[in-house]
Amino acid sequence: MAKIHEVAEAAGVSISTVSYALSGKRSISPDTRRRIEEAARALDYRPNAGARMLAGRRTQIFALTEPFRADTHAPAHMAFVLATSIAARRYEYDILLLTEEEASAGMRRVASSGLADGVLVLDVAPDDERVALARRISLPTVFIGVPDDHEGLVCVDLDFESAAALAIDRLAGLGHRSIGFIGHPPTSYEKSNFPPRVRKGIEMRAAELGLALETLLPEGDGPRRTPIRAAVRALVEGGATALVLHCDDTSHAVALDELATLGRRVPEDVSIVSVGATFDTSAFQPPIDSIPLVPSASCELAVELAMRLVEGEDVPAGVRLIAPEYREHGSTAPPPRAG
Repeated sequence: MAKIHEVAEAAGVSISTVSYALSGKRSISPDTRRRIEEAARALDYRPNAGARMLAGRRTQIFALTEPFRADTHAPAHMAFVLATSIAARRYEYDILLLTEEEASAGMRRVASSGLADGVLVLDVAPDDERVALARRISLPTVFIGVPDDHEGLVCVDLDFESAAALAIDRLAGLGHRSIGFIGHPPTSYEKSNFPPRVRKGIEMRAAELGLALETLLPEGDGPRRTPIRAAVRALVEGGATALVLHCDDTSHAVALDELATLGRRVPEDVSIVSVGATFDTSAFQPPIDSIPLVPSASCELAVELAMRLVEGEDVPAGVRLIAPEYREHGSTAPPPRAG
C-alpha cells in the first residue's frame, strides 16, 4: 500500500497539502484536490486508522463484541458474525471482532482508544454486563438481542414470543390438542435472552387456546443425544401428536431419528415445527416446517441503525422486533384419528 509521500510526489504537491485535501481540514482548489484524489486512487492509498483519528475522521470500523466461551455453539454464533460483516461492507465498513469471555473488556478498550466508530453487541445475556458500559461510553451502540434491562438502549431482535405463538397457532389450527415442546438445556435459560422468550411464548399461547402442553429441557450431549431421544419418546408415548423444537441442529436430527425408531411418521403420526433455527430445516429428512431466526435480517437492521447513529441522526432508543415468518416444508398435518 502506498505512503502519503508517494501520493504527494504523484500529485506534485506537498505532504501537508495531501493531508489537508483528504481530511477536509482546509480549503483546497478543485484542480489540486482532483489531482490528489486521482493519485490516491491510482496508488491505492488509504490513511491509517491513527491518522484518521487525529484528523477527526471516521475509522470505517465497527467493533463487534461476541464473547467466545467454552459452551459457545459456533455455527449459530458465526452466522451472526458473517451476517454483520456483510451488512457492514455495504457501508464500506469493516468489523473488529472482540472475543474476550469477559465481554465488557473489549468494549472498554475500543471506547478509550477510538479504534471504531460504533459497537454492535452479540450473544446478549439477560443480565448482560455490557448494558451498563453501553450507557457510559460515547460510541454509538446497538444490541442484536434484548437484555432484561434495555431502558435507553437500541436493540434489534426477532419477535420470539410471536414466533412461538405462530407455531402453536399452526398446530392448533390443524386440530392438535396435545403438544410437546423440546427446548435447550436448562442453563441456556439463564445465559441467553431468547430461549426464555420462546418458552414463554409457547406456554402462554397454549394456555390461551386450552391446549395440553408438556415442556422438556433435555440436558447432556454426546453422539446419540440420549436425553433428546428420551424426551421425544416420553412426549409421543404420553400422547403428544405434535412437537415444537427449539434446540440445535443435531438435536433436530436426533429427534427425527428417534421418531423413525419408534415407527412414527412425520407428519402422518406426529407433526413438527421448529422455532428460531438459524440453520436450514428443509435439509432434514423429512424436511421440517420452520419459523426461523434469520441472522441477516437482524444484523442488517442493526448495522443500519448504527450507521444512522454515526451520522448523527436522532435514533430513538427502544426495541425493534422483526416479525416472524412461517416456512412450510410439509412436516405438519392434522393429528391421526383415534383408533
